Amino acid sequence: MLAVAHECAAAGWPVHPLTPGRKIPARNCPACQDRSHPPAQCPCIQDGGWCHGFHAATTDPERIRAWWGAIPGAGVGVSCGPAHLVVIDIDAHPQPLPARDRLWPGIPLHDHVDLTGLENGFHTLAVLAALRSAPDPAQDETTLRVRTPSGGLHVWYRADPARTFHCSSGSSTGRALCWQVDVRAHGGYIVAPGTRTTDGTYTPLAPTRPPAPLPGWLAQELVRTGHTTPADEPAHLPRPAARRSVPSRAREAVAQAGGGRATAAKAMETVLAEVAGCAAAAENMGFSEKLNRAAYTAGGLVAAGQLDQHAAEEALLAAADYARPRQHARALQIIRAGLAAGAQRPMYPGARS
Repeated sequence: MLAVAHECAAAGWPVHPLTPGRKIPARNCPACQDRSHPPAQCPCIQDGGWCHGFHAATTDPERIRAWWGAIPGAGVGVSCGPAHLVVIDIDAHPQPLPARDRLWPGIPLHDHVDLTGLENGFHTLAVLAALRSAPDPAQDETTLRVRTPSGGLHVWYRADPARTFHCSSGSSTGRALCWQVDVRAHGGYIVAPGTRTTDGTYTPLAPTRPPAPLPGWLAQELVRTGHTTPADEPAHLPRPAARRSVPSRAREAVAQAGGGRATAAKAMETVLAEVAGCAAAAENMGFSEKLNRAAYTAGGLVAAGQLDQHAAEEALLAAADYARPRQHARALQIIRAGLAAGAQRPMYPGARS
């Protein structure tokens, strides 16, 4: 993993350690877990620590050597923004189709269109490319493509440094490219090729290439679907309304946690959507209260044997980071307190009183 980190840094991609065997950032130090402060003001980062995930990412060889010397089994995360990367994250999760207006946001889909065979992000992205008379990114052999342990694909592109593209979740009803296709860009990170997790290795596909320039048609689609800063957006393109949704990472964690049971999954879906919905506004959305309620619910499900403790925490963090990406430490504190409180009252969804 140290070699992978050095290779990424040599390419100009700032890196940070991931929890060994997992794809989430290595935990903050105890002090950062217990208090909330802006990552830019964190003394741990200034002192060479890895607190706050991609906010601490670096290309400094000495710092990288020290980090992976401390946790040799850590995976490698790449901070997309400073690296000027846009990564198209294609998922292949077995899920029922969402409403038609969420398959390709902003593109009308008439009721008579037959959706038979449409099953995952590979299909929705291929259709979007076809609509634009463009090559399918999943088949783009001119750029770096990385197979994920879950059967998905990361397609890496190099963005124009003068433009800023933002992350999104393919399950969002707000900013989204298409269903089951996430975008990793400014304000997020991507798992580096070669990283090993308990689920498998992130494996580059042959022929192995460096990231190619972001295709023009794809850049236009990102602008159309609200992935740029307001200053970059053409005035005639309206920003999509932000509504409540659950990030795909949170859905995946719930499924892995055992929340695939219909009643438990529905309970988590509801409270996670409340948390994710806070992304629609910066303040005054009751974020702390909603996150605490979601954690309390998860704690009750964990106590009842409906969810795994660690995967439940990951699902909650995914929703919290989506809504408030700069409040990771504060969110973690709320989550752990809520989980502990909820564990005192086991929850059995669907049980009759």
